[in-house]
Amino acid sequence: MAVVTIKDIAKAAGVSPSTVSRVVSNHPRISKETSQKVKRIMEEMGYHPNVMAKSLVSKTTQTLAIMLPRPAEELFKDFFFGELLRGILAHSTRAGYDMMLAAATSPQDEDDTISRLVFGRRVDGIILLSSRVNDPLIDLLNKHKFPTVLIGRSEGQPNILSVDNDNVKAAYDATHHLIIQGHERIGFVSGLPNLTVSLDRMEGYRKAMNEAGLPVRPEWIVEGEFLQHSGYRAMSFMMSLPERPSGLVVIDDVVGFGVLHGLTEIGYTVPEDISLVSFNNIALSELATPPISSIDIGTYQLGYTASQMLIRCIQEETIHQNRVIIPHRLIVRDSSVHSISKRN
Repeated sequence: MAVVTIKDIAKAAGVSPSTVSRVVSNHPRISKETSQKVKRIMEEMGYHPNVMAKSLVSKTTQTLAIMLPRPAEELFKDFFFGELLRGILAHSTRAGYDMMLAAATSPQDEDDTISRLVFGRRVDGIILLSSRVNDPLIDLLNKHKFPTVLIGRSEGQPNILSVDNDNVKAAYDATHHLIIQGHERIGFVSGLPNLTVSLDRMEGYRKAMNEAGLPVRPEWIVEGEFLQHSGYRAMSFMMSLPERPSGLVVIDDVVGFGVLHGLTEIGYTVPEDISLVSFNNIALSELATPPISSIDIGTYQLGYTASQMLIRCIQEETIHQNRVIIPHRLIVRDSSVHSISKRN
């Protein structure tokens, strides 16, 4: 099958090859009628622009990168990531941008990957899915003024474009919900301490406990990864304590599934023995046994807004605020509502 060229399109449309090139690059001087005519003929003849050649001329790739915060095989098991990606793709596809996923297995590999993307001009911008304390990737991208949007909060680079929730308030609300249910012994299953989301949610938990005059016991706080087995391990430790909590705030729904599994295995029931509130409100939360109370953080909107901000930055449009906060709401289900009057 012969490859259709720009000259073939130009001949069929009765225009010059340079006019076809301008239509492909969306040049503003080409009339709407000519553009529609050329695009129709391109579609009829099955012509696909040479993206590499176009990028050399325009100095853009029409491609964005998503930097994965942990191995892809772990992320794709996480429904939160799928919903976040759906939001990113919904806007980027509509705006005519392709998406590249980038992953790394070590800090050095991470640095090399970002360097290849930035200095090799393989993409026009990057979305970071999480932020660590003193994150070198954010520092590197900010240093080179490369279009970047962070989903999260940066301590070291507060002016970076970012989309986030008020995670302090969200964790406060989750903890307060358990407090008004009558709980006085509330534990927290957290994420890794080098992640800003872990720090912010820990702060919200402590703030609610302190305001209620309730003790924050170190043994009731367990840190781990955003994985199911982290929640399972947390329960193996926490429920073996001489005095166990009656309520739990869990940093992520997937971790919450591990908590449920661990509690069931050692003979405890939710919410009769212990109540539970987690974060992200992924689809399976409602289908768990029992259905899990969860903070809905607007995951789809986080991704959509991040893509929107990044493309505006690339196209040098005015961005009125560097940091956008997506509202959250508590979805109350069976895992956190039960009378505790008969508990020890």
